[in-house]
This record gives sequence, structure tokens and C-alpha cells, in this order.
Amino acid sequence: MSQPLTFQISLSDDYEAAVEKVIAALKAEGFGVLTTIDVKETLKKKIDVDFRRYVILGACNPPLAYRALQSDPRVGLLLPCNVTVEESDNGSLVSIVNPDAMLNVEALADNADIKAVASEARARLERVAAALAA
Repeated sequence: MSQPLTFQISLSDDYEAAVEKVIAALKAEGFGVLTTIDVKETLKKKIDVDFRRYVILGACNPPLAYRALQSDPRVGLLLPCNVTVEESDNGSLVSIVNPDAMLNVEALADNADIKAVASEARARLERVAAALAA
């Protein structure tokens, strides 16, 4: 069965407030933000194009990452969990990667430990999405 790639939440918050809200909601579920990529700035600098405000946050829950990496080091290719926040007409749009979909690759599909970690990560990220939607 196919999994949705993301959970999406529309926020009425302006962009800056939405980014802060997302980081706080991730922190409440044990995720830290390891990387922050300002897509607007990067595209302007690299190819001189204008783009809306859009950030990619690389979120990581260290205990979950450790469990997954212990089970199969190749899972590092899929870490961290990406969360995007983008400016929209009505505020901001947040997209959170679905770990079940991300880890549903043939090489890892039969690994029960990886499935358990993905399931726990998904539950945590769904709570992040629910907290943002509230």
C-alpha cells in the first residue's frame, strides 16, 4: 500500500512566526534542527532567480536516528527528516516528510527494526502536525 509522502498543514501565521512555531513543535517531540536551508537565498545566490520564502529544516531525533542506524547504516542516506515551511497567499504551508513513505524502499522494506523506528518517527511527526494545526 502506498503511503503519502508528506503531512501538510496550512497556518495563518506569517512566515517567520510559522518557522518558529514549527521548530518549537519539533522540539516538543524530541527533534532538533540540524540544518536550515534558506531556499530563497540559495537560489538567488546560485542562479540569480527570485523565489518565495521557503526553508528546508533537517530535523533529527537522536535516539530514533541511532536505533535506525544501528539496524542498517544505509538509513543514513535518508536522514534527517525534512520539514519545509513556505510562504503562501494565506500565511504559511508546512510540509513534513512521512518516514513510513521515505523508508519504504526495497532495500529496507523487510527490516522490522527500521519499520519500528519509522512508525515511531511518524507518530511523533503526526503529533507535530496536530500541534501545528491546533
